[in-house]
Amino acid sequence: MPLVAAAVCPHPPLLVPEVAGAAASELDDLRSACDLAVGRLLATGPDVVVLLGVGPVTGPVQPPATGSLQPWGVDLDVPLVPGQPDRGAVLPLSLTIGAWLLSRHVPTTTATRVTAGPQTAAQVSAVQVAADAGLVEVAALGAQVAAAGDRVALLVLGDGSACRGQQAPGYDDQRALPYDKGVATALAEADLDALSDLDPGLSAQLKVAGRAAWQVLADAARASGGGWRGELLHESAPYGVAYFVASWERM
Repeated sequence: MPLVAAAVCPHPPLLVPEVAGAAASELDDLRSACDLAVGRLLATGPDVVVLLGVGPVTGPVQPPATGSLQPWGVDLDVPLVPGQPDRGAVLPLSLTIGAWLLSRHVPTTTATRVTAGPQTAAQVSAVQVAADAGLVEVAALGAQVAAAGDRVALLVLGDGSACRGQQAPGYDDQRALPYDKGVATALAEADLDALSDLDPGLSAQLKVAGRAAWQVLADAARASGGGWRGELLHESAPYGVAYFVASWERM
């Protein structure tokens, strides 16, 4: 039963206070919920922490790897593991924000490991999944993630629909709210089938950035066996984009 816990967080650049600037306080509640979810994840004492988010292709990101927030106006590099000396591969936005969230909890580092508990050093790795990945592809990746270690903790990065209102990036779509409510319920209940049943076509139309990553989570949990307990820690759509924070643990 290698997958022991999971945390689900969104990946808007504005989550980083340096990017948000004067508007940083608008996402204080979201930021706090993410910190709580990541803290719970690390408290399970994993031997491997896997960051998972949408990227240009499906597969592992070879360390060292570094993301950058320069495209969002801030000269800030975010290495996959804090303190890594080399830039290496380029992290996509999802994994850049994931690495930033992780760095808020891991002040003690070596080249490839972070302090993830009182006496546990967890190796950090990252995998990306293509936004248009099909069900066979996400199932295969889920099985790989579940087999990444003896005690795997998964930090999943993904946004919901971007069509919640006239100011949303995808404008207003009446299908967005019921879609997001369905995702929120699935994350709250750790409903693997509901996540696996998310329609890739509809998800793309609603500009959902988390569909493939959530389905990898479902397949990783399924491959690990056993029952799961979920808790939804946050749900909002402050800029017309749905953000969810959830915490999963084995029953």
